[in-house]
Amino acid sequence: MITYPYKTQQVALPNNVTISYIDEGSAEKTLLFIHGLANYALCWRKNIDYLRQFYRCIAIDLPGNGLSDRNEHKFGMPFFSDSVYNFIEALGLKNLCIVGHSLGGQVAMTTVLNHPECAQTMILCAPAGFERFSALDKSLYYGTLQFLDFLSSDELALRKTIERSFYRFPAQAEGMITELSTIVKANKAQYYRKMLEGCIRGLLEDVVYDKLHLIKQPTLVQFGKRDELIPNKLLHHTTTEKLATEAVKEIPGAILKMYADCGHFVQWEKADEVNRDMIMFLEGGKG
Repeated sequence: MITYPYKTQQVALPNNVTISYIDEGSAEKTLLFIHGLANYALCWRKNIDYLRQFYRCIAIDLPGNGLSDRNEHKFGMPFFSDSVYNFIEALGLKNLCIVGHSLGGQVAMTTVLNHPECAQTMILCAPAGFERFSALDKSLYYGTLQFLDFLSSDELALRKTIERSFYRFPAQAEGMITELSTIVKANKAQYYRKMLEGCIRGLLEDVVYDKLHLIKQPTLVQFGKRDELIPNKLLHHTTTEKLATEAVKEIPGAILKMYADCGHFVQWEKADEVNRDMIMFLEGGKG
């Protein structure tokens, strides 16, 4: 098992989940970072390293991921959302901005929709949840090689997925592939596969689009213009910018920032700009 470059802590939650998390910085305002599909808390390292001088920065490993417990759970949006809310309650987090990337963005939206009082603001980095899927869409997706790749614990499949997340793959991301591969190999393959199945079914089945107008938190949405994962290229023939623009209109008062020459891993590939816009948004500007 790998060792994180930050001190890690663990907390046991009422829903029989043990969460591993990073807690850096100290300030009145707290940022709670939620990673995406089959990833880990360290996907936020470029943000934590800078933002911890201004805010308390907490990044969690979702159950079944990273250093959190690998027990068998009923994985999906309700389970992840409940786990995040229970985590917020367990740590007594106040003055909170919930920050989610990809699947973590959909988890963040589900959490604030179910528990509007839990966060004051929200930041979504290339969030899932902005697409709607017909019965045909779901059938096509479940039958694709992409779906089978996601379910594989093979390092090559993991590499393909992470490489597609960048517009220009940075050398530093090799470390991410190595670390995630090490984590996967250190745990039971059947639990990992069940976690992935639950996540993907949650992305397709537990759509939040029709509830976006109910989000009460001021929200900043950040997308790379060259995102190859959102929208799903097989199912939806539209651009990332058009999809994001239409979805953001549904969230009252939300702000959209698009970054040129940037893929799905927006918070890593454009870390300086993303961090700057996060601070501007959090301090009352427009991002």
